[in-house]
Amino acid sequence: MRLGRRFGWLWAAYAVSALGTYLAFDAFSVIAVIALHAGPAEVALLAATGPAVGAVLAVPLGPWVEFRRKRPVMIAMDLARFAALLTLPVAYALGGLGLGQVLAVSVIVAAADITFNAASGAFLKTLLPAGRLLTANARFESTNWTALVLGPPLGGAAIGLFGPLTTVMANAVSFLLSALGLRAVGDGEPHPARTGAARLRAADLVEGWRHILTSATLRPLFFNNLAANALTMVAAPQLAVLMLGPLGFTPWQYGLAFAVPCLGGLLGARLARPLVARYGQQPVLRAVSTLRVVWPLGLAFVRPGPPGLLLVMILEFGVITCSAVYSPVYATRRLERTPDDRVARTLSAWSISGKATTAALTALWGLLASLTGPRTAIAVAGILLLFTPLLLLREPREATERPSPASVPPSPVAPPPTR
Repeated sequence: MRLGRRFGWLWAAYAVSALGTYLAFDAFSVIAVIALHAGPAEVALLAATGPAVGAVLAVPLGPWVEFRRKRPVMIAMDLARFAALLTLPVAYALGGLGLGQVLAVSVIVAAADITFNAASGAFLKTLLPAGRLLTANARFESTNWTALVLGPPLGGAAIGLFGPLTTVMANAVSFLLSALGLRAVGDGEPHPARTGAARLRAADLVEGWRHILTSATLRPLFFNNLAANALTMVAAPQLAVLMLGPLGFTPWQYGLAFAVPCLGGLLGARLARPLVARYGQQPVLRAVSTLRVVWPLGLAFVRPGPPGLLLVMILEFGVITCSAVYSPVYATRRLERTPDDRVARTLSAWSISGKATTAALTALWGLLASLTGPRTAIAVAGILLLFTPLLLLREPREATERPSPASVPPSPVAPPPTR
């Protein structure tokens, strides 16, 4: 399905920034270990604090974005990430790079990520008619997994050849290119009309959460997504400790174990649209939310050698394929069920909640692993994951809740826009 020239530029901007992001996969931790010789406690502090503080800073940015044109906000966030990341290689070259600067940059990048994502979702809804949102989201999902297959191996090779700050510089440049791509999308976006006072109000800060929690459709989707994502993510550090420690896998084997299954992301993204066309959004969401949680428990039983490596690949392939079907469908459903004047605040609230929940549970699972061992921590997360699909059982039937008229996007300008 053709989505138009404007969407083509938006998609290109997304692709280049996604590749840059995955080239610099876990770059802050790599810099802390290799360039600054930080210990485990400092690396853990960096990993948890940056996203958490960034999420807090992003709370007032959601309402701020809501009542502004979204494309300029997206360009500004790209340029902010470009400038912040560029300070790291400059400081490193001058011999002045410290952990405090890396932490500050991670906070800026996290806040800009949340703000950009909130603006991009709202912008997409003005760019495309409702019937094309799933196609657009599936293309983004496919692009994301392609970047994840290519980025980390290439980034690891670049670090080995040119040093630990190489991928950070490449990521900074990718945000600059993304900003240029967004500029090429062209104008035509209407300026959002604000009702009431022009200043930021306290009610604006919580409007996103209010909309989510009062929607019979979004509320179960929100809690399911929050719980499933966090419980999936908390096992990742413990699996790394297990595989690279007691099980004796080499770093390249560990990377291979997660790069190859990302091909399932391409498969899942292609399946999303035909599955929804045949069965509908709600049945697909319930089915894949159940299928994606049956795999992670098996990670607690990984053994050394090729059989263990193959088991990790199979389990991760299952998780990733199901997640790649789920993500564009739930993203589309969330946009369709949110009025235009609340999209940015809703997406901000969703993203902030996800980052805060994952950070808190990651710290908790680190404590659990230190007391019981990584296998037990992985197993507990896997068992709890099995219960998360129950959160979707209370979602109303399709016919009982319809999008409000305000949630129907305006007609696209000619030529037909695309994302």
